[in-house]
Amino acid sequence: MQSIALLGGGPAALFMYKRIIEAKLSSYKIHIFEKHEKLGAGFPYSRYGASKEHITNVSSNEIPTIKTSVKEWIAQAPKTLLKEFDMEKISLDEYKVLPRLLFGEYLAAQFNLLQKEAKENGIQTVVHLKTEVINVVDNENAEKVKVILKSGDKLSFDKAIICTGHSFPKKKEKKVQGWFDSPYPPEKLDLQVNFEVAIRGSSLTAIDAVRTMARANGKFTHGADGIYTYHLRKKSKGFRMKIFSLGGLLPGVRIHLENTRPDPSHLLSEDEIKIIKNQNQGFIPLDFVYDQNFRKILQEKQPYIYKESDGMTLEEFMQFMMDNRRKTDPFKLFQEEYEEAEQSIETQESIVWKETLADLSYVINYSIKHFSAEDMLRYKRSLSPLISLIIAFIPQSSAREILALHHAGILDLVDVDMDSVVKPSENGGCIYVYRDKKNRKKQERFKMFIDALGQKPFYFKKLPFKGLKNTHTLSPAYLDFSDQENAIKEFEQGNKDVHRDISGVYLLHLPGISINDYFQPLNHYGVANKRLYVMAVPYISGLNPDYSGLDFCEVASEKILDSMTEPHHINS
Repeated sequence: MQSIALLGGGPAALFMYKRIIEAKLSSYKIHIFEKHEKLGAGFPYSRYGASKEHITNVSSNEIPTIKTSVKEWIAQAPKTLLKEFDMEKISLDEYKVLPRLLFGEYLAAQFNLLQKEAKENGIQTVVHLKTEVINVVDNENAEKVKVILKSGDKLSFDKAIICTGHSFPKKKEKKVQGWFDSPYPPEKLDLQVNFEVAIRGSSLTAIDAVRTMARANGKFTHGADGIYTYHLRKKSKGFRMKIFSLGGLLPGVRIHLENTRPDPSHLLSEDEIKIIKNQNQGFIPLDFVYDQNFRKILQEKQPYIYKESDGMTLEEFMQFMMDNRRKTDPFKLFQEEYEEAEQSIETQESIVWKETLADLSYVINYSIKHFSAEDMLRYKRSLSPLISLIIAFIPQSSAREILALHHAGILDLVDVDMDSVVKPSENGGCIYVYRDKKNRKKQERFKMFIDALGQKPFYFKKLPFKGLKNTHTLSPAYLDFSDQENAIKEFEQGNKDVHRDISGVYLLHLPGISINDYFQPLNHYGVANKRLYVMAVPYISGLNPDYSGLDFCEVASEKILDSMTEPHHINS
């Protein structure tokens, strides 16, 4: 009998548990540790990361199969639950998005069904709710992983999978009045205010903050034409929101996807990775992935955009696409893209270049650890900004509210530069310092500031579970430069992520830890740990930049199961 610990009980643990049960691994006894009161929902689909106003950005047909479909579950869900979310009279089709809290209830129900199946298959499961893990220690000699609980209990396991999910630590929030390090849990933003609020970032996290603050200070109405209107409360007549966005753009709106989920066959196989690396000095070139998974698909499916990119480097084409977006006022562009997305969904026709860009991001996520440092820098500087905007896919209802708030004069957006800074004000709130489009220095004070940049990666020194760091079980993530001259140039230009090691070689350090393709952490010698796996998003984002969503949980859990059942993967 092998014992395995799932540290965290959210979506990542759900998919990992599903994999073990599907494989009928009755030789495993599974312990699940969840610090909150139920399994399945995790952070984004529970009250810790959502309120009633927050909506999923994926529909039923885009969700990987667990036990039952969302539509099947809704048909059998308690009427009192559906009434709570105004869903009792709605005919759910596979293209409809759900309130995040309701989706959390669906995930919790799936966990219950899996537990029943596990029992039927002779797989033992022990669930530890309201149980916080404070440390993990790998004992190489005993070939065990020790899990230390806040209660003081210490338990040993043959394997442990760290799937603790999102984390938003508080730094200034409790020290500076009016300062919020994140919009979570949303209930803390249920504040009636009579002044302007600064929000940093324009991602899905920022949209969460906007929706919560808007409801605390007014209400939305909509007519038969579907157009939303926002009405301020009298006591909040001075309430405004200002989004500070690097690049001055709003996120993309959810569209119809021809392929409802990323196609795993698009990922490079182990043999393909070896061949490509052997032909390219030990690296997978970014240009190779870009040509195979973006340009060739556009050539076949959207030739006019392919022709526009003909002769352009990746950087030139990405800059061309960004410049085209910046030519239009951000809210006018947002309105146009909302209407385009509405038509896409109504006609069930994909917007090819956007869907292809999302697929490119998916493929890059699983090959980026094989990039050179030069290509990682190119990705971050040229490709990532466009990807992060386009594939945000905010729900239509969120888009309608953003437009209504702007039309009511409540919401505005400011384009800030790379050197912009936010610092606490002596009297609470913040002082935002930035340069505008005309390069004029601006300084604005706000009584309230919300940092909504989304999940920030954890650098190695900030990782929890000191027991893993102290024994050198983990090592910081990094990539090699293909040419040391490029590394020296970056270093001399002030790139703080370029470090020189004890042998005199320059490396590009990244957030989080080093892992292999099977999510096993690597030690300082590059050897994979055969007892540990890491799916926790803040700890692996350096080598897995596109790690969010259930698709990630599905693919990562499959790779981990492969490693657990195929010994030859252990030191890959």
